[in-house]
Amino acid sequence: MPPVRYHEGAFPPKDLDWSRLIPLIGPAAAAIARYDGVLEAIPNAHVLLSPLTTQEAVLSSRIEGTQATMGEVLEFEAGLWREDNAQKVDDIQEILNYRKAVRLAESQLSGLPLSGRLIRKTHKVLLEGVRGQNRSPGAFRKISNWIGPPGCLETEARFVPVSADRLADGMTAWEKYLHDKQPDALVQLAVLHAEFESLHPFLDGNGRLGRMLIPLFIFDKKLLSGPTFYLSEFLEARREDYYERLLAVSRDGDWTGWCVFFLKALREQADVNTKRARRILELYDSMKTKVVEKTHSQHAMAALDFIFDRPVFKAADFANKSLMPAPTARRILRILREEGILREIQPASGRRTAILAYPVLLNVAEGREVF
Repeated sequence: MPPVRYHEGAFPPKDLDWSRLIPLIGPAAAAIARYDGVLEAIPNAHVLLSPLTTQEAVLSSRIEGTQATMGEVLEFEAGLWREDNAQKVDDIQEILNYRKAVRLAESQLSGLPLSGRLIRKTHKVLLEGVRGQNRSPGAFRKISNWIGPPGCLETEARFVPVSADRLADGMTAWEKYLHDKQPDALVQLAVLHAEFESLHPFLDGNGRLGRMLIPLFIFDKKLLSGPTFYLSEFLEARREDYYERLLAVSRDGDWTGWCVFFLKALREQADVNTKRARRILELYDSMKTKVVEKTHSQHAMAALDFIFDRPVFKAADFANKSLMPAPTARRILRILREEGILREIQPASGRRTAILAYPVLLNVAEGREVF
């Protein structure tokens, strides 16, 4: 079967079936608004939702074939992971780069519009020091590429993006659509994501960067108070359907079918994100009382914020990075371990510090019992 080729001349779509989309737009927008309401109620959401940001990086990277879990990423950051497993370390570094790239893009949005320039800067961080670092990070491709089994010829590919000589025109049209006023922002986002993936403007990292654009666009449009919309869980669970709906845009001109899929994804994942963020807020509120009562320390809240930001950590870092006196830090850690709030996952040995985890928060972030 010949590969599906890029839909030359068919962007932006001119014949969306709004009768199918309008019934889905309201529920999706309402679900995102409910999620934003929870975000607004979370003090220091950047800290409290840090595990969810890591989980989004894990799942978006998993769609591209990485195998690391959120727990392994956090353990690696805490110094637990042995570097004798090179494949796993490479996977983890890609995930850490994803998270770093999101944070860079968020900071850049205060002074730059969401644009091709910002996307190139973000892409450079995404591929820094990982697989793909030699594939022109931060620069649009100048040669053709295609999507299919590893090592396949172009004739054996599943999809062939726009040719390299037409890519500049394609990205110009994409960016124009990005900044144009459209009838609905969520449908606009659906179209932007599909077109970005179809253009495949970089030699590597297109899937991850295209999914990263989803929360950045929602944040940029002021539909959310932060770029903390985590859609990759839905897309990873329905990976084949996700790819098929994208493929149908070029193969069949089915932009409406893709938009239907995307709007349903936004609504369903927004509800999941709302429940998860609310559980984190409830957990934080309950722990505020508990940690203060158990420790009787003026540093109780600093300790709690540290644990929510780093649910797997070195005991030594608890004192050093939370800026509390070392004797106080040791006493608080002892109490939290005795109360069963923290679990030791690597004991101290010689000069090696213990590594501790806050399993309840990790389970909430994962959406299942993993610790």
